[in-house]
Amino acid sequence: MRFAYYDRLSRANKEIYRRSDAIETLGLPRALELGLIVTAVEVALRRDDRTSVQSECARLIDALTAGYHVPSVVVRVMAKRPADNYGELHGLYEPGEKKGSRARITVWMRTAQRQQVVAFRTFLRTLIHELCHHLDYELFSLEETFHTEGFYKRESTLVNALLAQSNGQASAPGAGP
Repeated sequence: MRFAYYDRLSRANKEIYRRSDAIETLGLPRALELGLIVTAVEVALRRDDRTSVQSECARLIDALTAGYHVPSVVVRVMAKRPADNYGELHGLYEPGEKKGSRARITVWMRTAQRQQVVAFRTFLRTLIHELCHHLDYELFSLEETFHTEGFYKRESTLVNALLAQSNGQASAPGAGP
């Protein structure tokens, strides 16, 4: 199934979209055990400790980017989500635009309206969603990163693998690239 915006893409972007859509899984890198870090993110989020959440998220993303052998990313955790007439922004991926600059992931840990701490699974999914944009460029060598059905499947498989590890379940051997 292609999303509605597909028809408005250029021929070149349609090809990128189809390549992205065809990649449906993303396992954890081999021998990478991240359950304790995922749990540390959850604990820091529940404590409403932005500094610790940012530190633990950076550790998680650093381990994943190293495991996938892609350039590292700067991770920022901000307090309250920005909002406008279109809704709340949950996360943002910004590729490194200048030579030598690092890409950046920004996520927000509080809702805009009620300023409540975001549920852990929602927060983790947002963080991994933004990482998946980075992996589209750096691991899969896509010239653009689109929200395709394949993109969302990759996000889900990675989130589920991380949650399984944090719940003490072993990840599938050799699941990663």
